[in-house]
Amino acid sequence: MNFKKLSLLFLSLVVIFTLGACAAQNQPNQQGGDAAGKGVLLNGAGSTFVNPLLQRMIPDYANAKGVKVNYQSIGSGGGIKQLIEKTVDFAASDAPMKEDEINQAGGNVLHIPVTLGGVAISYNLEGVDNLKLTPQILGEIYTGKITKWNDKKIADINLGVNLPDEAIKVTHRSDGSGTTYIFTSYLNAAVPEIWGENLVGKSIDWPVEGIGAKGNEGVAGQIQNEPGTIGYVELAYVIENKMPAVELQNKDGNFVAPTLETVSAAAAGAVANMPEDMKISLVNQPGANSYPIVGTTWLLVYENSPLDKERTQQVIDFLKYAVTEGQKFAEELQYAPLPKEIQDLDVKQLDKVQVK
Repeated sequence: MNFKKLSLLFLSLVVIFTLGACAAQNQPNQQGGDAAGKGVLLNGAGSTFVNPLLQRMIPDYANAKGVKVNYQSIGSGGGIKQLIEKTVDFAASDAPMKEDEINQAGGNVLHIPVTLGGVAISYNLEGVDNLKLTPQILGEIYTGKITKWNDKKIADINLGVNLPDEAIKVTHRSDGSGTTYIFTSYLNAAVPEIWGENLVGKSIDWPVEGIGAKGNEGVAGQIQNEPGTIGYVELAYVIENKMPAVELQNKDGNFVAPTLETVSAAAAGAVANMPEDMKISLVNQPGANSYPIVGTTWLLVYENSPLDKERTQQVIDFLKYAVTEGQKFAEELQYAPLPKEIQDLDVKQLDKVQVK
């Protein structure tokens, strides 16, 4: 075979190989989910409260559907801001959007409960593994009326505990935070004479001098690194970091530790009392075993989507997964899984989403 024939044969093989490769790329992917989802990247931002749960769901969803989700844990206030500015496809918040925020959004925003979780009161006191507080004492700590760890009010309900004669260092969120909204809503519900409605919100003017930290991660780190500190942190962070948590006196007068069981007990009445817009408050609920600082995180999405039809469907599909199949990860991360009744209500809400 001469050189010219060899060259023509080689060229033919190259063409055949190239066409075969292109055809293979166009075939449906038989592994790792739907080919139609490959390369899709959805963007969300907001609540740090729900971040551990979403970060557990996201790779599972990507493996099943081939759709990647980028969720930034920047705080509820930041998530709402980005949703209003339409720089994300969905947001997450531990506080419902205010009327003026809905107005800024320029259209109704659906609130879809995705999880139920507790806000723990954690502290750093050497040698103190068990600490009890009442809502009155907690309110007085956060208003600066109780400033020492061995204050008589604290000592009287912690008999036998060696409380140090040291200043209480208060830490709180520095960013707009749904966890702050849950915590301040609780104090207002439990001790309104100490904690007025003007002190309820995602970001407030704190009546006590304290140290601000960004995110649940930041507050948890501040408590761990600074002896004598007290702060409020989403329960998953406390469990993950093996941090001590206060046994808090509940509405029935019992001292209750934050656990999956006690959070679920507080949420037991959520289904019966769920309002049509699904903006429910779970703080200071009655019940012998109810932990009193419990909140929900809402996934936020425009009812009239500003996205195109295909992308809107990708967002809705992920959010439906998060409130149904994705709940399988809740318990291992110390979140209370959504009851089936709430899951069904969530799906009905998501079915309302339309493309403009």
